[in-house]
Parts: sequence; structure tokens; C-alpha cells
Amino acid sequence: MPIAAKNLMESIWAKQLLGLGEDKHWGELADNIFGVYMRHVLAIGLQMVFVVSLILPFFLKRCRFCTQRAKSSVLKPTYSEKLQYGITHKLAILSCVSLSVLYCILGIWSPLYWWLRARPKDIGAEGEYVFQAMAWAIISAYAYYSLTKESNEKFPLLLRLWWILLLILYAFFLFLNIHEMREQNHITFSIVVEILALLLSAFLSYASFCGRTGESFLTQSIEEPLLNDIPENNENLKTKVTPYATASFLSRMSFAWMKPLLDVGHKKPLDIDDVPEVVDVHKADHVYHKFRNQLNAKGSGSSIAKMLFLVDLKDVLFTGLLLLITSCTSYVGPYFIDNFVQCLAKKEQFASEGIILACVFLLAKLVNSLSQRHCTFITVHICICVRAALTAALYKKGLMLSGQSRQDHTSGEIINYMSVDAQHIEEFSWYVHDIWAVPLQILLALVILYQNLGLASLAGVAATVLIMMANYPLVKMEQKYDKNIMEEKDKRMKATSETLKNMRILKLQAWESRFLMKLETLRAEECSWLKKYFYALSGTTFIFWAAPTFVSVVTFGTCIILGVPLTTGKIFSALATFQILQEPINGLPNLISVIAQSKVSLDRVDNFLKQEELQQDAVEKVSKDSTDYAIEIQEGIFSWDPTVPTLTIRGLDVHIKRGMKVAVCGTVGSGKSSFLSCILGEIPKMSGVVKISGTKAYVSQTPWIQSGKIRDNILFGKEWEKTRYESVLQACAFKKDLELFPYGDQTEIGERGINLSGGQKQRIQIARALYQDADIYLFDDPFSAVDAHTGTHIFQECLLGILGSKTVVYVTHQVEFLFAADLILVMRDGEITQAGKYEDILQSNTHFDELVGAHKKALKSIDDMENSEILSSQVPVEGSSMDNETSVEDVNHEQLQEAEKAHEEIESKDQRENEKDKEDRSSQLVQEEEREKGRVTMWVYWSYITAAYKGALIPIILLADIAYQLLQIGSNYWMAWATPLTEEQRPPVTKSFLILVYITLALCSSLCILMRTILLCLTGFESAKQFFSKMHSCIFRATMSFFDATPSGRILNRASNDQSQVDQAIPFQLGSVAFTFIELFGTIAVMSQVAWQVFIMFIPLLAICIWYQQYYIVTSRELSRLIGVCKAPIIQHFAESISGAATIRSFDQETPFMNTNLHLFDGYSKTRFHKTGGTQWLCFRLDLLSNLIFVFTMVLLLCLPESVINPTTAGLAITYGLTLNVTQTLLIWHLNNLENNMVSVERIVQYSRIPSEPPLIIDSCGPNSCWPSRGTIDIFDLQVRYGPHLPLVLKGISCTFPGGKKVGIVGRTGCGKSTLIQSLFRIVDPVGGRIVIDGVDILTIGLHDLRSRLSIIPQDPTMFEGTIRNNIDPLGDYSDDQIWKALEKCQLGEIVQSKEEKLDSLVIENGENWSMGQRQLVCLGRVLLKQSRILVLDEATASVDTATDGLIQQTIRNQFTDCTVITIAHRIPSVCDSDLVLVLSDGNIVEYDSPTKLLENKSSSFAKLVSEYTVRSTNVDGK
Repeated sequence: MPIAAKNLMESIWAKQLLGLGEDKHWGELADNIFGVYMRHVLAIGLQMVFVVSLILPFFLKRCRFCTQRAKSSVLKPTYSEKLQYGITHKLAILSCVSLSVLYCILGIWSPLYWWLRARPKDIGAEGEYVFQAMAWAIISAYAYYSLTKESNEKFPLLLRLWWILLLILYAFFLFLNIHEMREQNHITFSIVVEILALLLSAFLSYASFCGRTGESFLTQSIEEPLLNDIPENNENLKTKVTPYATASFLSRMSFAWMKPLLDVGHKKPLDIDDVPEVVDVHKADHVYHKFRNQLNAKGSGSSIAKMLFLVDLKDVLFTGLLLLITSCTSYVGPYFIDNFVQCLAKKEQFASEGIILACVFLLAKLVNSLSQRHCTFITVHICICVRAALTAALYKKGLMLSGQSRQDHTSGEIINYMSVDAQHIEEFSWYVHDIWAVPLQILLALVILYQNLGLASLAGVAATVLIMMANYPLVKMEQKYDKNIMEEKDKRMKATSETLKNMRILKLQAWESRFLMKLETLRAEECSWLKKYFYALSGTTFIFWAAPTFVSVVTFGTCIILGVPLTTGKIFSALATFQILQEPINGLPNLISVIAQSKVSLDRVDNFLKQEELQQDAVEKVSKDSTDYAIEIQEGIFSWDPTVPTLTIRGLDVHIKRGMKVAVCGTVGSGKSSFLSCILGEIPKMSGVVKISGTKAYVSQTPWIQSGKIRDNILFGKEWEKTRYESVLQACAFKKDLELFPYGDQTEIGERGINLSGGQKQRIQIARALYQDADIYLFDDPFSAVDAHTGTHIFQECLLGILGSKTVVYVTHQVEFLFAADLILVMRDGEITQAGKYEDILQSNTHFDELVGAHKKALKSIDDMENSEILSSQVPVEGSSMDNETSVEDVNHEQLQEAEKAHEEIESKDQRENEKDKEDRSSQLVQEEEREKGRVTMWVYWSYITAAYKGALIPIILLADIAYQLLQIGSNYWMAWATPLTEEQRPPVTKSFLILVYITLALCSSLCILMRTILLCLTGFESAKQFFSKMHSCIFRATMSFFDATPSGRILNRASNDQSQVDQAIPFQLGSVAFTFIELFGTIAVMSQVAWQVFIMFIPLLAICIWYQQYYIVTSRELSRLIGVCKAPIIQHFAESISGAATIRSFDQETPFMNTNLHLFDGYSKTRFHKTGGTQWLCFRLDLLSNLIFVFTMVLLLCLPESVINPTTAGLAITYGLTLNVTQTLLIWHLNNLENNMVSVERIVQYSRIPSEPPLIIDSCGPNSCWPSRGTIDIFDLQVRYGPHLPLVLKGISCTFPGGKKVGIVGRTGCGKSTLIQSLFRIVDPVGGRIVIDGVDILTIGLHDLRSRLSIIPQDPTMFEGTIRNNIDPLGDYSDDQIWKALEKCQLGEIVQSKEEKLDSLVIENGENWSMGQRQLVCLGRVLLKQSRILVLDEATASVDTATDGLIQQTIRNQFTDCTVITIAHRIPSVCDSDLVLVLSDGNIVEYDSPTKLLENKSSSFAKLVSEYTVRSTNVDGK
């Protein structure tokens, strides 16, 4: 309000209403109304009325209570009470007691003061002080009694009203006393006491508005049930919804609804269950459905951005209004500061105007704080909703992608859409209003400049435009570099994800160092762009901080040239405006960058959401009543890639009746798995009709296991029914396995079933399918991963037992399981070449005969070892009668019983041993993610600070910050001192000298900020490199047990999100904390230089600020950690669902999995929602306290005598004070953000200290270049366990594998076969004994020296994304000719030759465009290239047909004639071909000899296994 207008209003008020002359002022008006004694009388009278109104009802109530108690003889129930005092209760009582003590001290000090001064006493004042001390003592007692004795949860209404009245009264009395102080030109002790009384009464008024005391009562009648006895199904008592849902208006305005959670966090570290749920309308399910409805209503061609904001349009518009208010109120200070300086220069003339301006400043800052805090809070809520909608939409799309779309988008890319692109789109929500707000803020600033400086402000406009133009190319460079960083990061994360998935094979093959180098190479590419990004950021940061100085230099220089008069008030107004203008000047180019970046992400997400989905009409579902067929395919033509002429499946015409058993067989790559995909609707249908009748269940060839409990994997969303559950476990032969696990079916399964054997994973899959009780079952080679006995059991109990009446289609390579099929389909090159029953097809002498011939050849190898007499009793004679056939079945039955008896003996022994050891297993393999608790330790900060150049640059950065701040204060002080207060006064220096000094100071400060920015970027860049290198080196050197127990999502979260924080956020946050702290110290120094009395307010309020910050940070820190912990399950579940999408769809489980995704996101959103609420709770209170300091400073400057203060320095103090609340809030904000983000450093450091494997190379004990030369393996008393408190798995075995011999290892699941192989490769080191290879103890040499000299073909074939060349030769050590020869030997030469790209043929993620058998052949090709002296085959031929198996075995015999070959196989012929057979049971050697000798003893375990396999296989012929 202009001063003239305010003078006019004051004059009218004084003359017309109060009859005062024009020369009367507000102080005289007050003296006329309230004389000194009248004020004392008023204060005493009001206090007396209140005390009487408190005491009288209290005594009446007590008398009535005593009377009723005397008359009453009824016994009341006994209660036990536990009172919990809240912080508000304690502070309220303390405030009342403090006021009583203050007035008591003042009552003693007042007569003593007048006696020392030898002046007459002020009896009225002394009486008032004594009475106030007594009144406050009574109020303290009353408040304590009413709250504690009467168990009130609220302050009494009368007490609350009185506190509010006292605040008004004290404020008015303080104003009158300040007026008296100005006349007396000194500050009295009573003024200080009344200021403190005003502060305490302000808190009591706040407590009055809150109402509640903060205390809680745990009251329990002895006749009532205990709280623990509340039924568990009472959801209303168990559900905990955020207090925000039921908060009052005042509670929401002040964020007081956060107090209960902050209290909990202050008492103990928060857990996820302590954080309340968000309200239903804020949950991901509600948001996603709104988003989906918007998309459906507007059509698929609509803008995703528009749809996202329509989801929460009301909040978007409301935040726009709040931002408008924030922008307008932020310029109130610069607009009126000139007037305030004039008030300081002419206090007598403009005294009242100064007070009014102080009130205007206070009101503007309060409104600004409220609007800014709520704008930020609601914007974060919008961001959460946007991310929820995008995450859900991307997840839903990922489940429905077609096969071709899935090949175009790897799982890593899809996860990037969810994490990176969704993050960019979410960030745009912060800037959506800046499109209009930034130009508005610039316009307001220019209006203020024009009002003060006239045409010279146009120069400021030109300078502003010039800065924007200079900033724009830098921002474009930042945008370009950031985009390149993201692209390189995508590549790195894709490689990291693939590496972590295959870490076991990398360690077995000694490839981890090469793959680490590959990651480091990718990181180097990323760092090259990151370095350029930092340089560009240095430029934009320099412009950001130098912009106000540059604009002010240009503007003031133009004023001098044009002759525009400069006064102190105009200088302060311009400086304050330039300071506020700093953000929008630099915000506009940044806004353009964010819009461009968001558009890229929106386009990527939009493109993905428009990708082709599975054909909804590919499979027609028919009711059971309308057909007798379960599956019908008529003239079906299918292709995985419809764009290429080559068809995957053609000429398909199949009719499968309900209840039939259909077997599908064929060679590797013939199209068997694709045939099942046709039935599931997974493969695009080119033409034809596919009909199914009934529900379906699917068992894939590659087991898909969820992270979680075994039982949950089997139930798969169904309710647990004990009888059915037990029968399924029995049918799948899984009961014995469960007894091996420490927690039975409650045992946690690691990621991708990493702590399960291949057979166990397959049987869990089968159990999952059986438990669904579907109508149609599709099995893709379910017997390949299990041993002969288990395979027979599953075939008989599952396919022929539980599923006896069901429709079953099963793919198999094992001919012995074909006899039970009602229909056999033989496939070759995507066509069904033969169809019929076993005998019919066998007589046709076609391709099927080759498969059976290979099977018979394998049997013959066993028959040659057995006694001819035994053989003759097993094979029926031609032309035998029915009686003869019956006798054969009897013999077969007896032999099966003997074999099963042998297994039961072994299993019962294992069971007894495991029951003994089971109690020792006290922990699950996969634990909840470890997180630190309490504050981030100083060691974490120190490790970050010293990571780059040992911290040598940090002192220089701090010195540059201090120098910049000193130069800024000096330049502003110079302008204030060198310009006159009014236009009439003469300036102390010439204009040219004025601007010359100012330019010099500005240039020096700009150089300081430039040096500081460059050094900060260098430090941040080097620290990021160091942390990445240390963490990844430690991860790659970690033991395999670490990867078994750690889901890859946790590691990926650190490698992506946490590393990104270290790369681009933490260095600048650390710099911001230091810079803001120095800026705050400079502001306080400037303000206290003018009036030291500011410290009267500042010191206690600073203590309160620190207390608030410490109170808040403990909760905020844990919420930040919980946010990080809640992110990993979302990513993990997302990745897990994408990899198992076919299984999820086949069971029609899309909706439950979608609900799980939404539930996981709700866990993330509730922690982030309350984290934001807590931050705004703190900022709001800090704003209030800093505003109080600012207004106190203004009032103090107005009240101090003119001889005490200089208007110039006072104006400078007010100019700095305008940003005090912002600076103080920013400091706390940066501190909290820094500590929250330092959790990322903490998490990276955590994974930089994980236990490491032994050294890769030991220089002093390295083997010679030709080791091993013979391949002899001597094992001496080998003892192995997987943990210090776990039982021995290998219990002192001793044996020798002669060099150049073939050794087969057999035994049931859990006997120690895989452990023996892992010990050979030192994946796990023994606790006793040793392994010696050609005279060298493997414990004495480096891991790389050992593993690189051995070869292994693992059970799970591994292929990496890339080409055939870099899959068969990952290290690039061999020529193309050598690779082609290896491919020919492993039966892949023709297949690769037929492809257009030859060795550069594409391999997609996980090798999914190659069949399982082909992947296993690639693994064979690797060992053929390597030609090691020792070769381990771990179920190397499980996924190939018998004919291909025979060829592979022949290749191994020919190519590894002089090598030691160790074979673990479920196919008995693969083992019978060995020179020696080792039989293990319960970690001990049961038998070890040649197959021939072991078969001579018919009671041997090996003989019984062979007998069982022979009996099962001869059933083919018997059929």
C-alpha cells in the first residue's frame, strides 16, 4: 500500500472517529484510550475473572462428586490405566509454569530496579506481575489436574479460549510497550519478558487450535477381554489408514496429521507395517482404472500425457492456483521494500506505516509458505498417481505382448520403461505449471523493476533474454548428454541383468573377469557422456548463480548511463527482485529440457503400449456340453514372425477327444514346443481354427519358479486344501524333498529357484499344474530334468493316476513314455509327419523308427553288460501265449518293487539323517533385504568425501563458497552504502566509481562460483567412478552363496537407482548443503550487524529448528530406506512376471498377478506419500519460525531509536531477511535430502564389503601351462557344508578318478552329486579334506587358474543376447574355421548354415529364439572349442532326443578320448557307457566300480537302478 494512501487512512480514522487532530499519532491514541494504570487494571481484571471461572466450577464439581460418592455403595469395575504423555501436553504445562516463573522474576525485579534507580515505584505494574505469576501457577495446576486426574484427551474449552485471548492481549500490550520504549530510547527488562511471554502464549494458542493433548490412555477393565484376544478376522481393527483421511481442516493445513507417524518413528525404527495405508482413492488400483477408463473413452490415439493428467485433474488445477498464489506473494517483499526503507529513514513521520508494512510482509510470507507447502505436497501426490497409472499399464501390457513384440522388446527394455521413462514422465508433473508460471514470474519481476528504475529496466530485460539465450545451448547439450547417458545406462543394465542371471555359469567357466571388463567398458562409455554432462552442468550452474549479478550490473550500469536516480530503497528492491528472478531465468531453459525429455519418454511408452498383443481370437473357447473334443485344430498355419515367409507350424489338423493322452515327439527343433504354443494361443495364427473346451494348465520346458515359498508356488493363487495338496505332493514325489528343506513347504525359494535342483523345479511346476485341477494339461518335456525312478513315478502317479480322466498332451524325448499314449504325434520341420498309436507308427518304417532305433541302441548298451540269463528272463519269446505275457508282467512288477524298495531304503536313511540335522537350520536362504537403521553414520559421509582425490578438493570448494558469499555481501553493501537514501541527498562517491567497484566485485564472485562448480563436478565424477568400480568388483568376486540368497533386483537397484544418485544427485546436494549453510550464516551476520537483539529471537528459534529437524529426520531417514526397499520388489515382480508371462496366461492368472503388482506399488506409494507429508510438516514449521525471526527483526528496526541504527544497513538486513525463510528451509531441505540420498551411498558401500571368494590368481602357486596333463583327480576325506551351522552334505568321501577315464555319478536328489562338482570347481570350498588334480591341491592355486583349465556343460543351457559367434566363443579366442568345425561336431552346423546371417545369426534374450535342445548343443560346442583335459557333463543331454543324445555321446567319445569325463545323468545309458560309476547317498560313497562289476552284484544300488530303467523301457516292446 503506498505511503500517501496509508497516511490518508490514518488521518481519517483519527479525525472522524476519534476526534484527534492531524498531528496525533497512534501512540497518543493508545495513551488516550488506555493509560498506564488502565492497562494494569485491565490485565488484573481479566486474569481475576478467568481464575474465578476456573476455581468456582472446580469446587462445585468436587463437592457434588463427594456427595454422590457418599450416597453410592455400588462397586465400579476395576481398571488398570497406563498414561502416555504426549509432547504437546508436556510443552503446554512447561509453558504455563515458565510464564508463572517469568512474571514472578519480573515482580521481584521491578521494585528492585526502581529502588536502585531511586525512582518512585510503579505499584500497578508490580501488582500486575505478581497477580499474573499467581494466575499462571493456578492455570498450570488446573491444566495438569484436568488432563491427568480426569483423563481428558483434550484441553478444556475454557482453557483454550483463554490462551487465544491472552495471545491477542499480550500482542497489544507489547505494541504499547514498544511505543514507550521508542520514547525512552532504551530497552527494558519487561520488554524482553513480554516478548518471551508472547512466544509462549503463541505456542499455547497453537495447542488450543490442535485441541488434543497428545496423550493416550491404555485402559483395560479386568472383566473385559484382552486386546490380544480380538479375533483376527476383524479387518476394521487391523486396517490402518493414513490419518490424512480423517484429518480436520487445520490439521491438513499444518500437516499435523503426520504427528502420530513421526512419534512412532521417533521411538523406534520404522517398519513397513508401521506406515499407514493411503486412502482408497489414492491407491494404484483406483488410479489405474481411472486411467484405463480415460483411455477407453478417448480412444487409443489420444495423448497419454493428457489421459494421465485427466486422472487427477482436480488436483492439477488446484496446484495451479496454489502456484499462482505462491508466485504473487513472493514479490510482495521486493515491491514494498523501498517503502519500508523510507519508513526507517523517517520513523517519526511513518511509524504506523512501518508496523502495517511489517504485518503485510508477515501475511504475505504466511500465505506464501502455506501455498508453497501444499502445492509441493499435492504435486508429489500427482506424481505418485502418474507413476502408478504408468506402472500398472506397462505391467498389463507386458503380460499381453505377442511373441513378435516380445522379441522386439527385451525384459530389460520393458523394465526401463517402468523405471526410467516413468520417472521422466513423473518429473514432468513437477514442471507442468511452469509452462505459464515461469513467464508470469519473469513478467512480475520486470513490472517491479520498471516501477523502480523506469526505462533502465529494459536493459534488465535484454540481459535476461541474453542469459536465456546463453543458457539454452547448454541446456540442449545437457539434454543430449543425459539422453546418451540413459542409452548407455540401458545397455549397461541389460548386460548387468544378464550377467547376474548367469553368474553361476560365469564362475564355472572362469568368465567373470571378462564380463566385468565388458561392464566396465560399457560404464566407460556412460562415463564419457557423464563427464560431458558435468561440464555442461558446470556452465548452467555458473549462469544460474552469476545471472542475478550480471542482470544487476547491466541494469545499474544502464541507470547511470541514462541518468536514472538510484536510491538505497530502489537498489534493495532491485536486488531482491534479481534474487527471485534467478530461478525463473534458469528455469525456462530447464523447463524446455524437461518437456523434451518427457516427450521422448512419452513417445517410448506410447509406442510400447501400442505394440501388438496376443490374438484374442487365436483360440476359441467352447463349452463342454457342445463338443466331445477337448482340443480341435483345423488347417492351422502358425508363425512366430508373420513378416517372414518361413512358417513355424503348417498343415496342422488335430482332433483330441476329452480324456485322451497325446504324446508329441520329434528331433531337436522339430516344432514340438511350438505345437503346445498353438494350443495356448501364444503363437500368431495365420489361418485355421483352434478350439479348446475346458480349463487348461501348462508345464513349460524351462521351469518358471516364483520367488517365495514352495507352497505358494504350488497353490498359485488357489486356496489350500490339505487332502488335495498332500495327494499332489505324493504324485510328484516331492514329500521326501520337502523333508530336506529346513522349513518344509514354507521354505523360501531364491530367485528363479536358484536354491533348487533342476528336478525339484520341474516337479514344483508339475505340482502347480496338478493342484489347479484343470481339464486340459499341456506338458513340455516334463521328464528330462528328473532321474529314472522319479520319472517313472511321475508318469504313473500323475499322467496315469491323478490325470487318468483328464486330457493330457505331453512332449517327450523319452520313447519309453510313449506306450501309454492314446495318440502319438511325430513332428519334423514344423509338420506332423505321423500320427497314431505306438504299434501303428512303428510298423510304418518312417522317421519315428529312427527315434525308437536310437532308444533300442541305448538299451543294447545296457543289455551287453548284463548276464544273458537275466536278460532271457526279461524278454518274452516270440509267439508266446497270453500266459507268457502275464508272467512277463509279473516279473516286471517284482523287479519294479525291488527297485522301489532299494530307493525307499536310501530315502529312509536320508530322512532320518535330515530330521536329525533339520533343527540346526535356523534361517531361510532368502532373507528380507538388509537395511541400516538409525542415522547415516559419519563414516559413510567420510567415505564419499574422500573417494575422490582423498578429499583434497573439498577445502578449496569450501573456500570458494565462502569467498563468493563474502563478495556478494560486499557488493550489495557497497551499493547500499554508495547510494543516497533519497533523491535529494548527495551520493558519497561518483557514479562511475560506484559501478566500477560493483563490476569488479561481481566478476570476482563469478570467478569463485565458476571455480567452485568445476571442482564440485570433478569431485562428483571421480567419486561416482570409484563407487561403481568398488561395488562391481566386490559383487563379481562374491561367493556363489551371496547370489543364491540375494535376488538380482536388489543388486540391480543399487547398480541403477543408487548409482544414479551417486552419479548425478549427491555431489550437488552435498555442495548445496555447504553453500546454503554459508549463505544462511552470511544472512544472519548481516541481520545481526544491524541489531544484535536479533539473537534474542534467533538463538532460541534456531534451537527449536534444530530440535524439529532432529525429531523429523529419524522418521524421514527410515522412510527413505523403506522407499528403496519397496522399489526392489516392484522391479523383481515385474521382471519375474515378464519372464513367466506364458505360464501366467496359461493358468488365467493375469488378474491376481496384476493385483499383486498394484499391491506392491501401494507399499511404495504409502511410504513416499508419508515421506512427503513429513517433509512438508517440517518445512511448514521452519517457515513459521523463520518468518517470526524476520518480522521480529522488522519490528525491532522500527522500534530502535534512529541514533542506534543506520537505515542503509537496516534495509540491507531486510533485503537479506526476505530470503531468510527460504534459505533456512532450503538448508534443512538439502540436509534431509542429502541424508536420505546418502542412503544410496550406504547401500553401495554395503555391497562393497560383502565376503569375497579366494584369489583368482596366486602368483607364487600358479600351475604350469600344461596342467592338468593327465586329468587324474584324487579326493581325500572330502567334507563340505553350505554354512557354518548347516549339516555336512559330503561326509568324508575318498576316491580317485583316473586320468583319461569316463566316470559316471548317480544318486537320488540331495545325495551330493552337484555338491561334489561344485567342490571340484571351488564354487564351495570344503571344510575338511582336499581334492588333488595331477598332484596339485586345488586349494593352493587361484580360482581362475583352476576353473579355466576345466570344462563343464551345465544342466541349464545358457545363451547370451548377441550372435551365435559370441555365444559359442564368448571370449573371442577362436577363428571362424574353428567355430564352424565345433558347430559341425555338435550337430548345429546345418542349422546355422541355413540361416542368412550364419555365425552372426541373432540370439535374443535368454536364447529364447532357439530351442532348449539347440541351446544345449551350443554349450557342447563351447567345450569342443576349449578341449580341456577334464570335462564335466551335468545332465548335458537332458533336453535332446535319444537319437541326438547318441550322437552327442559319440562325439564326446571321439573328441575327448584322452580326457577325464565326469557325467551326471538321469539317462542310464549315458552312465553305463562310463569306465567307472560312483553311487552317492546321503553324502557318502555307496558304490564305486566299473558298471560291469556293479551289475554282477544284483543287490547293488546301481544294478537296481539299471533294472528299473530296463523294466520301464522294455514296456515299450511289451506294449
